[in-house]
Amino acid sequence: MANKLVIVESPAKARTLKRFLGRNYSIEASMGHLIDLPKSKLGVDVEKDFRPHYITIRGKGKTLAKLKKKAEKAKEVYLATDPDREGEAISWHLKRALTIPNKNCRVVFNEITRDAVKEAMQAPRNIDQKLVDAQQARRILDRLVGYKLSPLLWKKVKKGLSAGRVQTVAVRLVVEREREINDFQSEEYWTITGNFKAPRGEFKARLFRVDGERIRIENEDQVRGIVTELEKENYKIEKISERRRKRRPLPPFITSTLQQEAIKRLNFSARKTMTVAQQLYEGLQIGGRGHTGLITYMRTDSVRTSPVAQNVARKIIEEKFGKKYLPQKAQQYQGKKGSQDAHEAIRPTDPALTPEKAKPHLNHDQFRLYRLIWERFIASQMNPAEFFGLNVDVGGGKFIFRANGSQVIFPGFLKLLGAENIEENILPELEEGEKVELTGLKDEQHFTQPPPRFTEGTLVKELEAKGIGRPSTYAPIVSTIQQRGYIVIEDRRFKPTELGFKVNDLLVSFFPEITEVQFTAQMEEKLDKVEENQGDWVQLLHDFYGDFQKKLEKAQEQMQEVEIEDQKTDVKCDKCGAQMVIKHGRFGKFLACPRFPECRNTKPFMILEDIDCFNCGKGKIVQRKSKKGRTFYGCDRYPDCDYVTWSRPLSEDCPECGAFLLEKRSKKGKKKVCARKECDFVQGEDKGGKD
Repeated sequence: MANKLVIVESPAKARTLKRFLGRNYSIEASMGHLIDLPKSKLGVDVEKDFRPHYITIRGKGKTLAKLKKKAEKAKEVYLATDPDREGEAISWHLKRALTIPNKNCRVVFNEITRDAVKEAMQAPRNIDQKLVDAQQARRILDRLVGYKLSPLLWKKVKKGLSAGRVQTVAVRLVVEREREINDFQSEEYWTITGNFKAPRGEFKARLFRVDGERIRIENEDQVRGIVTELEKENYKIEKISERRRKRRPLPPFITSTLQQEAIKRLNFSARKTMTVAQQLYEGLQIGGRGHTGLITYMRTDSVRTSPVAQNVARKIIEEKFGKKYLPQKAQQYQGKKGSQDAHEAIRPTDPALTPEKAKPHLNHDQFRLYRLIWERFIASQMNPAEFFGLNVDVGGGKFIFRANGSQVIFPGFLKLLGAENIEENILPELEEGEKVELTGLKDEQHFTQPPPRFTEGTLVKELEAKGIGRPSTYAPIVSTIQQRGYIVIEDRRFKPTELGFKVNDLLVSFFPEITEVQFTAQMEEKLDKVEENQGDWVQLLHDFYGDFQKKLEKAQEQMQEVEIEDQKTDVKCDKCGAQMVIKHGRFGKFLACPRFPECRNTKPFMILEDIDCFNCGKGKIVQRKSKKGRTFYGCDRYPDCDYVTWSRPLSEDCPECGAFLLEKRSKKGKKKVCARKECDFVQGEDKGGKD
């Protein structure tokens, strides 16, 4: 009979822990937060030091009641929620709700392996109130901004809009980049490249200087005159500059760099990256190892890794590549200023589990992300790549051409990461003073380019560089600003909508501090100081709210109402024939007749909000009608992807495999099941299986 209860956040983690802890332990999952601020009202008493009013989240009452019963019967209760601010807050709420008597009830796993779990269970600690206060401060601050600004936007712009402390700054970055692009004045310029024949080979060089000055050719007339002069000159090698340079490996992944690289290399969204990483962290069935956590915790901004893991990596490098690829001692990396060092970088829990060994036990997405993490970590412990660089100046009269070349002397860590990471232009053997023959000239017209629009990866990089948001918030930020209609994606890049422009301009005008990058970054630093016990969270809120409330009152009086035209669609109203438009309601987008109130016809919006098709990994789930008028759902890439279902898809990920969940109804009640048929996850009233 189990006499010790361990509470984690997900069933997948619970299954992994059961293997490690044995019969004396009962493992239960909270399924995330059980207690939070209410959705229906502010839930914060601003007159009484911002006292939060917490309630049991709707639909979570039965889970909480079940945990209470288990806790009452257990001799000891341990809270093993995720090792971050949110996880600490969940444990704090559970300790109070379950009236857990033992003070040292908190255990933390940076990785879910047998040794790490047993070590953590031997050293339980008290709830870290600093982490809880930091989470409360962040939660209440975001609630104050969101629940005060959103109704203002409903009144002045349109219903269904929202504003958030960090998402508003992200929209501003996208809007300002778009305006920078629109204001950009392109300038014409030309380049001239010469083909040269030397005694031991041919090479190309670009015209670099004229009369000792860097050349800029502005138009075709200049080109013609210069080419005429160039063809008359005799050329020789004026100068050869040789240098050896090293390219060092990058540190292991942190949250932001993992998202950026997965977006670039795997075409994953930030949200998908975190979903798959969560699966790898919580554990999967790996052959003879059983249910095993494959990577360390994936929400971190630390580049530190354990000496044990470093030594395993070094052994792999020596065996696989040889001693010359191995540094004399383990590589250490310095994190950016202000980074939290509570967790390690993202690395494989056991580097000896190579991607090839893990592949038979992982699905396609899990394997690709695991390989990315494994290779980055192993490469971080390898020697630098070494290049031999050459700058060759070719002179003729007043003209200097320059050729740049390099050659790999030693591939180092690039031996693992592949040839696609090596760039080189190999030049023939050349000597200073020797004559070369100009065999051809090529002129090309160019135009200066505006800065590019943000991709999801470059926006995450920009947010991180400016100190906006934290590891756990990057994915929700980029997802939210798309869902709210402030930006759209064109050619995989973010473009602000008319709504995005207008909402941004209103908020920048009346709330300059909230939308200002530096202010938001400084607020993040203040929140971090609360976590480090160097700041008072209540005082932080007082300092912010007074000025914010004054600006809010001013905006209520002075902000002009603006009109946003509804987005038209090609769907015709089946009652009056008008072109239906997209509206925003409390449950998201829907189609409505523009002749309201004369015609009140509405329809569900075809594309469901941000639900990716797990079957093909490329499409979106859309609502369709059968020939008999029955609603069903399928991938918008049909017939290339044949996924269909009669059940309503939900914007919730399966905690076991990451696919979306479906809502199923029967006489026994409602339940949520995984859309992936091979997955057995079921949650809800009806426990009779997936039908």
